[in-house]
Amino acid sequence: MRTLSPQELLQVWEQGLNQPPVQRALLLLAAACPETSTQLLGKLSVGQRDTYLLTLREWLFGSQIVSLATCPQCGERLELTFNIADVRVSTDAETVEVLSLNVADYQVQFRLPNSWDLMAMQTASCYPENQDIEAMRIFLLERCLLKVESQSLEVSTSDLSPDLQNAVVAKMVEADPQANVQLVLCCPACNHQWQATFDIVSFLWSEINAWAYRTLREVHTLASTYGWREADILAMNPQRRQFYLEMVGV
Repeated sequence: MRTLSPQELLQVWEQGLNQPPVQRALLLLAAACPETSTQLLGKLSVGQRDTYLLTLREWLFGSQIVSLATCPQCGERLELTFNIADVRVSTDAETVEVLSLNVADYQVQFRLPNSWDLMAMQTASCYPENQDIEAMRIFLLERCLLKVESQSLEVSTSDLSPDLQNAVVAKMVEADPQANVQLVLCCPACNHQWQATFDIVSFLWSEINAWAYRTLREVHTLASTYGWREADILAMNPQRRQFYLEMVGV
């Protein structure tokens, strides 16, 4: 894995403009990991994928994260400042492709959800605009369950009890903690406490989007003033580019 040049980052941004988040994540990983096929990158668990994206974000924009949150109780806007290390989950356990779980008389084999599963869910009938959480959960379970047996007899995944489904989901969360990063927040205005999900895919893309518009404006200004090519302007380090922008009064 490697970082991306300004030219490469702009290219990925253009390709992902009209794509949903899952495709944007794979575009970024494919550019940063040219030695790995997109097919294999899509098979990374969601947590593995997000670990790579956290590293890429750190290389592109630094380790500090500044974000905003809205208190669900009083509507107060909060500015959040933390570091990549604060949301990076460290684990010594190696990722296992096939996990197993024994509950009562059931033996379940399953794998962790990946980007291909999320992509399939986008186009499935269980993914309406209102995002039925329960339907999405069942859809993912059916894709990730590999084998279910009870007393040596194979059982249909559709026959799993809610308790067994919950046990499998809990095991997935335990095995892939980076996939579900929760921030514990407290509103300074009303003291309300709640948890908010930190989604590195959406957050990183919003940063890239802001960076791209800012960079293209800078290119336009310098190209209009000096007649330089876009490639030459992008090849400048940010400090030198800013120096020229200040010279033209930007």
